[in-house]
Formats: sequence, structure tokens, C-alpha cells
Amino acid sequence: MRKIILSVAVSLDGFIEGPKGEYDWCPPSKKEMAEFLSGIDTIFMGRKSYEVAGTKMFSDKEHYVFSDTLNGNTKGVNIIRRNMLKTVNLMLLEKGKNIWLYGGANLITTFINENLVDEMWLAFVPIILGDGTPLFQNISERKKYKFTESKIAGEYLSVKLEKNNLKHKK
Repeated sequence: MRKIILSVAVSLDGFIEGPKGEYDWCPPSKKEMAEFLSGIDTIFMGRKSYEVAGTKMFSDKEHYVFSDTLNGNTKGVNIIRRNMLKTVNLMLLEKGKNIWLYGGANLITTFINENLVDEMWLAFVPIILGDGTPLFQNISERKKYKFTESKIAGEYLSVKLEKNNLKHKK
């Protein structure tokens, strides 16, 4: 069964982007990123993340954008407008590599609240932003994860966590 992996850089004060949406503070992580990307073939992102990042950076991956407001068809992008939970659970049963939950914050909240995040690969960057978009917001209940790996990787602390119970909601 495929896994959904949240992989994101996080400031020491828990933000995934600065107060103006900036992420220029995230250090490059070519080696670890290449390792991560070799294990995924699909990227999930929200509308705002899609509008900022697009699909060019990871053009060899399949992209799914979760949005009620995006119009039209964009080549190489699958737009999920409804039946999100059913669609995601069916995709988890398909053959393939793991799925990267790229962001943004609203989509991360939805996936955490629906018990869909199997692993987290967090890069803690030693910077305090003071304000911005928090990694976790509006979480409905406690979610238990366990540490599986931690290491200093260049300019950040890489931490991997795994959900204690790998079952997804149906």
C-alpha cells in the first residue's frame, strides 16, 4: 500500500512560510531531496501551493491539486474538486510509489484531520521567523507519531516520523 508523506521545511517557531508567503529561508537539500523524490511518483498540493510552485520543478511526477476554485484543465495536472477522501483512499490502493503531501497549510490540516498522513519528513531550519503560516493549525484531535530517524543534514535537522497506526479512514 502506498503512503502519504508530508515533507516540509519548518522554522524553529513552527512556520512553513514567512509572513508574506516567503520560503527563501529554506536551505537547499539536494542529496536528501533526491533520495526522497526517488521514492515518490505523485504530488498532492493545494491551490495556493500550486499557484506558487506549479509543476515544472517536479515535472516527472503526477500532480493532483485539491481546489474548489481552480477553473479549466491544465496539462499534466489533475484537479480534485470533490470526493477527496474517496479519491485519495482509492489512490492509496493503486500500485505505485509513495505520495508527497507538498502543501499548503489548509491541505495539510485536512489530511492530518482525516488521518491520512502516514509519515512526516520534517526539516527543522535554525531560524526564527516570528510570524507566518504555522505547520499545524485547526487540528481536531491528537495524532500520535513515533520518531524513526533524525540527523543533521547540512543546515538543518532532518526528522522522520511515522504514524503509530497505519490505517486510513475510509
